[in-house]
Amino acid sequence: MAEITASEIRDYLLNIQGREIDLDKLRREFRITQESKSWDGIRTIMFRLADGKHRLVKPSGRRDGVYKVIKQVKPVSVFGVERERRPPFPLVFPRDFDTGMEFPFSEDIVIREGDIVLIAGQSNYGKTTIAMQFCAENIDRNPVLMGNEYTKDDEPLPRFLNRLDAMDWVEWTNGDGGDKFLLLPVDADYPEHIVEDRINIADWVKLDPNRLYEISDTMDAMKKAVGKGIVIAVIQKSETSDSGRGGQFTKDFADVELLIDRHTDNESRITIGKVKESTRHVIGRSWAYEISKGVKLHNIREVVKCFTCHGFKYIKGKGACDTCCAVGWIDR
Repeated sequence: MAEITASEIRDYLLNIQGREIDLDKLRREFRITQESKSWDGIRTIMFRLADGKHRLVKPSGRRDGVYKVIKQVKPVSVFGVERERRPPFPLVFPRDFDTGMEFPFSEDIVIREGDIVLIAGQSNYGKTTIAMQFCAENIDRNPVLMGNEYTKDDEPLPRFLNRLDAMDWVEWTNGDGGDKFLLLPVDADYPEHIVEDRINIADWVKLDPNRLYEISDTMDAMKKAVGKGIVIAVIQKSETSDSGRGGQFTKDFADVELLIDRHTDNESRITIGKVKESTRHVIGRSWAYEISKGVKLHNIREVVKCFTCHGFKYIKGKGACDTCCAVGWIDR
């Protein structure tokens, strides 16, 4: 049998770019026997392919014969070809039920195709309400709903159906009586079920408590799968945290981050945690609002931390702050 050549190895590796390969597997692929000069020769070939300006592989560094096949890339010409300038994605934000006005920050945030809007909030303070408001306001774009807030055992949850009934100002069906939205019975492996070029709402994204860092890879995969649509992902958040479960990993691939907290016993507060693109500064600003019947938003207004107690609600030696009535926040 003829000895293996560098050209043969190169051609093989070009078909498995981005993957790992080891010497033993290469020997099996090319049926190289231990008596052949190619048994050791293949090590020399791989050494040469890992060196130089046009290297094709990267050794693991552990001297174990394992290599990462480098994905070959070519420069992308920006101005040398005609390229379409895509407009922002026309996402409609939730509205105040009484005034009909969207959250004021909506006019300052720019949403692009392929973006992820992350809703991270305390339990029982309206994460699903906000998610359903996004669905309602964009119902004519046929959004996709998935997650444990909507289905169980391949059937709509009673609470989900009650929400639809309570949001009686929304036309949930088309002219044939069918759903204007797509309901998927999915509560895991969300990236595998993302519908390309649509608004996908995942409420909420569950992960193994011991591997919360995987939220980063999950969101990355969702972004790659959504095409020209967007993803609205909902996750849990603790009361004192400025990020959802998973910490900094939740922010890696979020283009817009909305943090929901308790404001008062009867109100919630939404804070802009991260924004990739905006027309003016909105990060860190907060708006409080009331939720009635679990679906309607009322009295949306911007709030700031109390200037007297600085958000601590109490003043040392004086008790509850009179300025903010021990809320820690005041209307701006």
